[in-house]
Amino acid sequence: MIEIDIHKRLLSTTGNFNLKVSCRINKGELVSIFGSSGAGKTTILRLIAGLTQQDSGSISVNKTTWFDSTNKINLNPQKRKVGFVFQDYTLFPNMTVKENLEFALNKGQSKDVINELIQTIELTDLQDRKPETLSGGQKQRVALARALVQKPSILLLDEPLSALDGEMRIKLQDYILKVHKKYNLTTFLVSHDISEVFKLSDHVIKLENGSILQQGTPEELFLDKKTTGKYKTIGTILSIQPSDVINIVSILSNNNIIQVIATKEEASNLSEGDKVMITSKAFNPIIQKI
Repeated sequence: MIEIDIHKRLLSTTGNFNLKVSCRINKGELVSIFGSSGAGKTTILRLIAGLTQQDSGSISVNKTTWFDSTNKINLNPQKRKVGFVFQDYTLFPNMTVKENLEFALNKGQSKDVINELIQTIELTDLQDRKPETLSGGQKQRVALARALVQKPSILLLDEPLSALDGEMRIKLQDYILKVHKKYNLTTFLVSHDISEVFKLSDHVIKLENGSILQQGTPEELFLDKKTTGKYKTIGTILSIQPSDVINIVSILSNNNIIQVIATKEEASNLSEGDKVMITSKAFNPIIQKI
């Protein structure tokens, strides 16, 4: 169990605001922190990692206190069992992939974990190459492996896939799920992508102006509970083409383009770029904006 009670005054482009977040997270959950830019999402990760100090409150992980302003407890980042994956990879350019991983080892730690991670994240063919020869997706796989070298109990992911194209993003999502389950991690993911949040998360915290607006499962936050259907997928509207009394809506979902017929009334609240959920009920596809 992770218990978080965060109070931190922040400066944004629109002025000062207070980050106030209190929640309990079960061990082994993948939690997405979702919301607009400047809401305090990345700051929450930095506070958990100890890279930024909160003004007051507490952080407790599996009954161990990491921060408590009342009792003046503040574990330094090295003592918090956290792996952090940033947006910009931060690999050492003069080291090979394997050397980047070995550099993250604790003193006296066995190198066996390096070979295990190279196999798990499929880096065997890349281990002797330097970062400048790797694609963005390959670099992020290395960064993910490096974050796991010290066997953290918590994995923090700060929009790690935002710079990747659609196909590579999907592959990296699968790697994240794989290591999350294999190593029994509690994972916090910051993301702006609803489809990514929906696919990966057990629990979602929706943040607005430093406060929790909503939290729950992805279904509870993004779906109309009255909408049911055996087939469900999330996508982005590419185009809406009027045709007589109907509209043909083209939707990009998992690198496939799906075309769905919608009435003019159904299409009236839809726009290009909207994230939507497509469900099938009695063989009729239904588009729902999320």
